[in-house]
Amino acid sequence: MINTTWSRKFLAMAVAAAVLSVSSMLVLASPGARSGELSVSGDVTINGQKAISGGTIFSNSVVVTAKDSRATIGLGKVGRIELMANTSVRVSFTDNSISGLLDAGQARVSTPAGVTVNLTTKDGVVNVDGTQATTFTVGAADKTSVNTELGIAELKAGNNVTKIAAGESGTSGTPQTTTSDDDGKLSTGALAAILLATGGAVAVILWSIHHNDNLNFGGTVVVVSPTK
Repeated sequence: MINTTWSRKFLAMAVAAAVLSVSSMLVLASPGARSGELSVSGDVTINGQKAISGGTIFSNSVVVTAKDSRATIGLGKVGRIELMANTSVRVSFTDNSISGLLDAGQARVSTPAGVTVNLTTKDGVVNVDGTQATTFTVGAADKTSVNTELGIAELKAGNNVTKIAAGESGTSGTPQTTTSDDDGKLSTGALAAILLATGGAVAVILWSIHHNDNLNFGGTVVVVSPTK
């Protein structure tokens, strides 16, 4: 009887272990739960825990680099993410995509063709459609900045959409139009005022010419003759 009871307990434990093992394998095989290899220099944390080179980073992790520190996330065929000093980012990745939320700092992303990128900052979104290999750097400061080295990255900021090709850079925000005269040009209002004043003076002169006989200013006209 005792042997039968122990046999049943052992069988139940074996089944539970098998189920747990299969579940873990399914989770690791899921595209949303990929892992990457981490390389760090200086003070770097993952989800609040100190990171070391050679460690594993999973999708949907928060990576923070301190001053004078850097981190590189190797994702194999998916691409590579380099984080500069004073950077904070939540990064996620699948078999064919990289996405993240860049709170501060700079991130350099390199991807092969077939991998899409969606990186959000506080005032913009950087997209890569995956049609070609792409390398770009995103900076999150007062404005979002994008510098593309390879391929084409798209910066969306408000209603503005800017395609930034290799060798080009762009920032979020709309340029301000100035009406100052610092460049030597007259503003529209000043030009209109001058034209009105000039037109009025010409009208007075023409009226005077046609009504010369009726002019009387109450004084004596002195005519100066040339000296012989």
